[in-house]
Amino acid sequence: MDINCLLFDDFETMDLFGPVEVFGKIEEYQIKYFSIEGKVVTSRQNARILTENINDMTSNSIMVIPGGKGTRDLVNNSGFIQKLKDAAEKSSWCLSICTGSALLAKAGLIDGLEATSNKIAFEWVRTNGKHVKWVYKARWATDGKYYTSSGVSAGIDMSLGFVADRFGEKRAQDIAKMIEYQWNCDKHDDIFAL
Repeated sequence: MDINCLLFDDFETMDLFGPVEVFGKIEEYQIKYFSIEGKVVTSRQNARILTENINDMTSNSIMVIPGGKGTRDLVNNSGFIQKLKDAAEKSSWCLSICTGSALLAKAGLIDGLEATSNKIAFEWVRTNGKHVKWVYKARWATDGKYYTSSGVSAGIDMSLGFVADRFGEKRAQDIAKMIEYQWNCDKHDDIFAL
């Protein structure tokens, strides 16, 4: 199954590459990188990624959407939001990290569903989805095919949770051990939700 990462300028590098590190350990997954135009996209930390055009994204796959400063402008970009919505609706699963959930909310994809986001940007994210059931305390939230995580490193926890849901907790624990990561496996408890 394809992991389709939807990127944009000023995405948060660890939002993307934390989950990529986890999913890269699953032989059944193939990771691909997309953007609206299919160009080189630059992260907030200046990582440059060559992407394919979103129109070439496979359906029935797993879509990953990072957050970052770039989301602040994109929530007001109706063309981007529509393309994200179309791609998400064709995906089997849709995972967002940090303020990536603001993009899902703006597209109306998670209306009526439980979701979370970065705790520092939480109030701003909420303004983009007034009909979303925002869960402040969650490290990550799952509702239907949508997984949303809190900020940055929480994307790793959510990705391991996704692996546990699909392949069993032992496989998730094995990956956490392989990458020498202490998995915060309680999705209901984010220590940064003060």
